[in-house]
Amino acid sequence: MQRQIEKARTTKETDIKIKINLDGDGIYSINTPCRFFNHMLEQLSAHSNVDINLCANALDNNFHHLVEDCAIVLGQAIKEALSDKKGIKRYSNIILPMDDALILCALDISQRPYFKCSVDIKEEKTDDFETVLFYHFFNTLSYNMGLCLHIKMLDGYDCHHMIEAAFKAFAKCLNEAIKINGDKIPSTKGLL
Repeated sequence: MQRQIEKARTTKETDIKIKINLDGDGIYSINTPCRFFNHMLEQLSAHSNVDINLCANALDNNFHHLVEDCAIVLGQAIKEALSDKKGIKRYSNIILPMDDALILCALDISQRPYFKCSVDIKEEKTDDFETVLFYHFFNTLSYNMGLCLHIKMLDGYDCHHMIEAAFKAFAKCLNEAIKINGDKIPSTKGLL
């Protein structure tokens, strides 16, 4: 079973092309005009072992649209690559430290999208990234992937560390939840 997909999405605001391999080695090529966002997507690929090749342009020079549209495309790509979700573990959770930051992440690939974020970021920006886009990325990703996702900050004061720890925690959970560990759909309903 090949769990790979290529997608493209072009609007008046963004032009995005993505190729992912869920059974990869965390090899990435990330190219967006937002340096910090590139860094976070690189962490997501490296720590999930999902190969991600993403090229995204902000046609309107608005990083809000860029981040949100990348989340749409990435979420849809993962959902499509998972197909009927036969044999996946489905659930995962972790508490991940990064220096001062301590993040709890738990997820369920349930097709019932929900995002709960309990991360208190006081700064408005880190590098060239508006910190409000952290919430928008994961909220949009959850709804387009059909993912129940909880991210909770247990400790931290440096917003760069808090956001990066959350991306890494999500990546580690994603890696675990998409693993194949059988041949059944992990639901008493018989579908996800």
